[in-house]
Amino acid sequence: MDPRTPWQALTRGDYLRGGWPWRSAGYLASGALVGATVLALLLVLAAFSLLLVGVPLLLLTGVALGGAERRRLRLVDADPAADPHRIPDAPGLTAWLRVRVREQATWRELAYALLHGLVLWPLELLAVAVALGAPLALMATPLLLALDGHEVRVLKGPLLTSYPAAFTAAVCGLLLLPALLYPLGALAGARAALTRLLLAPRDTELRLRIGEVTRSRARLVAAFEAERRRIERDLHDGAQQRLVALTMTLGLARLDAPPGPLADQLARAHDEAGRVLTELRELIHGIHPQVLTDFGLGAALTDAADRSAVPVDTGIDLPRLPSPVESAAYFAACEALANVGKHSGAARARLTARHADGLLRMEVEDDGRGGADPAAATAGRGGTPGGTGLTGLADRIAVLDGRLTIISPNGGPTVLRVEIPCQALCG
Repeated sequence: MDPRTPWQALTRGDYLRGGWPWRSAGYLASGALVGATVLALLLVLAAFSLLLVGVPLLLLTGVALGGAERRRLRLVDADPAADPHRIPDAPGLTAWLRVRVREQATWRELAYALLHGLVLWPLELLAVAVALGAPLALMATPLLLALDGHEVRVLKGPLLTSYPAAFTAAVCGLLLLPALLYPLGALAGARAALTRLLLAPRDTELRLRIGEVTRSRARLVAAFEAERRRIERDLHDGAQQRLVALTMTLGLARLDAPPGPLADQLARAHDEAGRVLTELRELIHGIHPQVLTDFGLGAALTDAADRSAVPVDTGIDLPRLPSPVESAAYFAACEALANVGKHSGAARARLTARHADGLLRMEVEDDGRGGADPAAATAGRGGTPGGTGLTGLADRIAVLDGRLTIISPNGGPTVLRVEIPCQALCG
């Protein structure tokens, strides 16, 4: 496995042959440049802070530096450091500042800016100067002696006047360079670990962000369900009623028309309108069946089993459950039953659903040939949805903290199991 940090690279025998020594040197050298810039900016803001103008700017400096340092960390750390900040609930600078001031990460970034600008960058500059500057200066001794013609002082130390001594110093520099690259890499690893400690999100912040993402996904599902019901209502009360009126008008015109070509055309139009009305009703039923809204998941599952192409035995005992749970479980069962009829070759299926101990458990089992592949690009061969259909069902159930599993050995049986934590509704 390739090393992810300088510390991991130091334990390998090919450390000097890889790019980690130079990545470490580049990380420390760029840190010195950034630190010097931050120091100058801090001095300016400190002067403005006397007028209370630079205080919010100091805060902004820490946030901006934190983002830049997390990106610069990729020089010596292959694992990206996530942004610890939350997205404000409302747009605008005021909302952004209100959220940032309340976050611990903001104050850690400010502390990091002060530490980097006042302490760390001189140490980084000194480390690069010693580890690279000293050996390179020794290796350049013969060239410097040739340019001067008489003498050269090595590292502000001994005065060399002969080429044998100058070449000896160059050999010492050549040997010293790889030896110093090891502590340079260790220092870069320590410096990167400090950056990750102060600027990467903590466990509590990660848990908060995961909770926020979960709530956001739940809100999206709720909005999707509301929009789907609106579409179903509009189709039911609008387009369907107009088609019914059109079908009736065509039927009356067909009765009044004398036999002939016109009567034949009206008959065909009347039949076609009837087929369109039937398809529209099936579409509306597929969007959100009325039985699910009026009578709940138990009645909707029984209705789905009755309409299945393969005979289905049922064992359903359910109270009313939250609407998102009923909807997700219903469409999972419909998808599974549809695939039993299309792909499994089953003679019979069984649908069971129970709610106990705050958990909905639903299973769809068939006696088909099995071999359903959840990773397939299209529907699997067994009695369960595969590919994108299965992925969509699993994602939808995961939003509710539920789980969808499939057991489908070759030769069958195939079992699709759905488990969703939820509480029964009173009444």
